[in-house]
Amino acid sequence: MKKFMFIVGILVIASMVLTACGAKTGTTGGGTSQTGLPDLKGKTITVAVENAYPPFNSIDQASGKGVGWDYDAVTEICKRLNCVAEFKQAAWDGIFPAMQAGEFDMLADGVTYTADRAKIVDFSTPYVSVNQLLLVRANESRTVEQMKADANAKIGTQIGTTNEIAAKAYFTGKDIQAFEDFGAAVLALKSSDIDGVVIDYIAAQGFMNENQGAFKLAGEISAGDQLAFVFPPKSPLVAQVNAALAAMKADGTLDTLNKKWGLSR
Repeated sequence: MKKFMFIVGILVIASMVLTACGAKTGTTGGGTSQTGLPDLKGKTITVAVENAYPPFNSIDQASGKGVGWDYDAVTEICKRLNCVAEFKQAAWDGIFPAMQAGEFDMLADGVTYTADRAKIVDFSTPYVSVNQLLLVRANESRTVEQMKADANAKIGTQIGTTNEIAAKAYFTGKDIQAFEDFGAAVLALKSSDIDGVVIDYIAAQGFMNENQGAFKLAGEISAGDQLAFVFPPKSPLVAQVNAALAAMKADGTLDTLNKKWGLSR
């Protein structure tokens, strides 16, 4: 009987050891980070979003909640790093000085990496590459080249973006109308106040999905913009988020999210 109890005791101890090992290597993000990834120990990180840039981020009209690629991707990142994402709506205008000053821990807004921006903020590794195109009304008959040559064609985009830079570089000589956000630019296009919006392919698809049959793409303006997350200078989150992104890329999660939200064709 003593021998039997001794064997049972050994089995119980062995089971406890295996359970403990399993807890250390769990991949659910429920209180621990994933194996090999940094553990932020439940830290809350503030994440700036516009909530006006589908499919990256917007407010779902039915639920009133924020939805989009940014919400899904950052939530997944926090699941892997054992952190909590607190999304805060922020205006695009002035967002880079705000990030430089550390007003937010992270910016998730389909931001294009540029050397000038990298002088004042830090970027993650890129998660997707996009092209700039011209969004027009569905009944527009002119090509991009014809609109470039047409002195009466009015072009708009969002202020302070690489889209604005691309618009000015392509539509030389035109007075580009810069709006506070892309939602306002698209609304102006819909009401015929302007004739085209320079916007990246992904965001264009988001607005086209929200306005079925109202718009189409007239042609490409530029190509190869790299989108990434933004952080205050020297933020430790850069390396931590990069590690999570690398793991998401390796196991196919990043590709799944990109396809879900239309970031990849």
